[in-house]
Amino acid sequence: MSRAKASTPVAAFPLCQDVHTDAHRQFLQALMSRGAVDRVRAATLHRQCCELHRVHYAADKLDEFIGVINRQLQPLSMEIRKGKEEESGHTCYALVNMAETAVTRMASDYTETELELFKKTMHQIVLSENGFVSSTKMLNVADQLKPKKMRKGDAEQVLRRLVQEKWLSEKEGEFTLHARCILELEQYILSHYPDMVSKCHICHTLVIQKQVCPDCGIATHAHCLARYVQAQTEPCCPHCKQFWPQRVPELSQPATLPSTSTSR
Repeated sequence: MSRAKASTPVAAFPLCQDVHTDAHRQFLQALMSRGAVDRVRAATLHRQCCELHRVHYAADKLDEFIGVINRQLQPLSMEIRKGKEEESGHTCYALVNMAETAVTRMASDYTETELELFKKTMHQIVLSENGFVSSTKMLNVADQLKPKKMRKGDAEQVLRRLVQEKWLSEKEGEFTLHARCILELEQYILSHYPDMVSKCHICHTLVIQKQVCPDCGIATHAHCLARYVQAQTEPCCPHCKQFWPQRVPELSQPATLPSTSTSR
């Protein structure tokens, strides 16, 4: 402050060299500067940091490498969490502060009015049927903010900054919650909107961009449903087994990961 479970910490499995090194420190610094990265970028950073600091590198040990960092972060009530991008289903990683909510922490970076604009945007996204809200609607809301109104030009700049810092994602003039935001704010959203949000019936994590069964009412991520129905001749609901009338998107293929070769 957009799908393994979206809010679970990366597992800390034993490494051949289970020691926190400068490679781990540089990886953490790079993640902090970016807010969140997809798996391909995380894998590239893993390789670059290990090669730069001459640390044992194995391409298939990214989660174990991050696990070493998480053990160092535990006393600070922080951890790197792995989640899924809501639209594509691709894996991403974000640094999460567990001691306070992201909304509380944002107060040091945003003015009271700017933070109110973010809360209003999140509110509209959560209440929407498809998990998006138009930029036009949010610019109109800026005139009603408290403790003071915000000019539309200023609101545009704040929304742009929220996208750059990966609290929001923007697509064709509409905003949704970024994967980083969902990882940080899942419990906040569930507690503040208990009757308005739900968890995916398939992966059991918070779902914002959802598809809903018209028969039994369960909600799923589109990419979770796509994996569920890929072997079916006709798509059906994973709960009531009735025909699924909504369009199920094709599975999105992630970019190629770095080679699995090892180096020292």
